[in-house]
Amino acid sequence: MERALEALRVGDDKAVAVDGLSVRAHRPGEEASFYEGFALRGIRVDRILPGFLLCSFTVPPRLTDVSGKMAAGAVVNLVDQVGAAVMTSEGHHKKPSVDISVAFLSPANLGDELEIRSKVLGNKGGLTGTHILLTNKTTGQVVAEGRHCLFGNLMKSKI
Repeated sequence: MERALEALRVGDDKAVAVDGLSVRAHRPGEEASFYEGFALRGIRVDRILPGFLLCSFTVPPRLTDVSGKMAAGAVVNLVDQVGAAVMTSEGHHKKPSVDISVAFLSPANLGDELEIRSKVLGNKGGLTGTHILLTNKTTGQVVAEGRHCLFGNLMKSKI
């Protein structure tokens, strides 16, 4: 337990740096949140077709862990965001996530160029399933593979 607490402890120098951050209030529906900008800054859309999205992303220092590898949470975030974005290529509105599964197959290092392919697997009622594949452009190794399910009511309001 003590080792876990030590790993989570933040030093005074880092605490001062975080306290000095200036984060303005988020205006939903008008702009990206601090989180979205932090996690997705640098992603490039290379190709978009109905049901298909191809992106590129270079692993930045802000999304790496202490060993210099891309943090697992950052990988899951890309699966979430790109998996939801491909759904809109078919004209669907945004829907909340109901299930995300990610298989981590090989690490991505700081500076690695990733290719992110996402496709819609299908729609059934209000459920949409997507598949996301992250590969290292240089080595061709699969970094992660994800499946993302989203659900939303397709009924239009009668009001």
